[in-house]
Amino acid sequence: MPALIARTAVVDDSRRLSALLELLPASEAGSDLVSWVRRGEGLVGWGTAALVRTAGPTRFADAAKWWSEVVARATVTDEVGEPGTGLVSFGSFAFSDAPGDSVLVVPSIVVGRRGATTWVTTIESAPATAEAAAVPAASARASAPGADATALGANSARFSEFDGERWMAVVADAVERINRGDLEKVVIARDLIATLAEPIDVRAPLTRLADAYPMCWTFHVDGLFGATPELLVRRERGLVTSRVLAGTIRRTGDDEHDLTLAATLARSSKDLEEHEYAVRSVADALDPHCSSMNVPESPFVLHLPNVMHLATDVTGVARDDRTSLQLAEALHPSAAVGGTPTADAVALIAEIEGMERGRYAGPVGWMDATGDGEWGIALRSAEIVDPTTVRLFAGCGVVGSSVPADELAESNAKLIPVREALA
Repeated sequence: MPALIARTAVVDDSRRLSALLELLPASEAGSDLVSWVRRGEGLVGWGTAALVRTAGPTRFADAAKWWSEVVARATVTDEVGEPGTGLVSFGSFAFSDAPGDSVLVVPSIVVGRRGATTWVTTIESAPATAEAAAVPAASARASAPGADATALGANSARFSEFDGERWMAVVADAVERINRGDLEKVVIARDLIATLAEPIDVRAPLTRLADAYPMCWTFHVDGLFGATPELLVRRERGLVTSRVLAGTIRRTGDDEHDLTLAATLARSSKDLEEHEYAVRSVADALDPHCSSMNVPESPFVLHLPNVMHLATDVTGVARDDRTSLQLAEALHPSAAVGGTPTADAVALIAEIEGMERGRYAGPVGWMDATGDGEWGIALRSAEIVDPTTVRLFAGCGVVGSSVPADELAESNAKLIPVREALA
């Protein structure tokens, strides 16, 4: 394992000439590009200074051990001192404990922005003189005008046929099992294959997602990209936050009608039941690690361009030194992506869902050397299978009152963001 040298320097970005995603350089299929951007702020990076792949039930613990060893051996100069400065890693983890690929990667260059502050971090194992020489070049890129997203080129996508009847039968099977008392809730997911006319440049869909869904976290790690509305956990200077989403209704584009739908969603017994399971699972998972927790009694309605969700922000004060990644492990899988009871729901998913989720619905995000970081759930997402093939994902929470045709319509709505970003 190399001993890394990291240096963070402030960038003069008073004119905010570039959007963060516009700073990403061209890269073959974008495999070494990373992003975590929301409302123009966050982190982007490129290159690979260090990387580890883990799998199975110990995937989180193995990655956390590797990261602690990297941090212990690193030399860091940080003149900014914000969460996300200094040594930072980006990760994406498999949904299930079955063999599957999870990754934690340390980029060579990271550009971050928070409020009025923009910074560049260079990370490498070369001598400090070479590392220092890289900072001015990276800083110049961070303060230069970015490329117009339209200049990345147009692409077109052909989507595979989907057997909606078969998927609705799976949902009906799940409803039957719930109503006979096997479990309370299960999340059933589906995928869709897109074949592109030209090799994908992941910067294009990332830019479109960030523009269309600014309230979501636009992410990319190791070929998995998307715009998630759900923050699994944030740990920042002792404060812990988790945003829970469960209960969804599709928007119509008519603002007045959508307000009526939002009120309907807020009163829906089916959606409130689904949401209660998800909030309870998060609060129970965080309780051993947090004090002074705040769990609101009622959800609010989160309005996104394509759908509306019931949402609850659970907050607390960390009572131990668990890192953001360790908190993400404690929370995963929540009822929002697995079900209730968790073990029974995950077992049923493996039995009837009929697809390998991979890193879909797993934690994705970043962590710095202090353990602070943000981890979302990889929803509204897709995986780059090869340069011209992309696999899209969507899932729906199923409870005893679920109607299969409604769940199919909801899954179609959840596919819209990535479908539109690809084409």
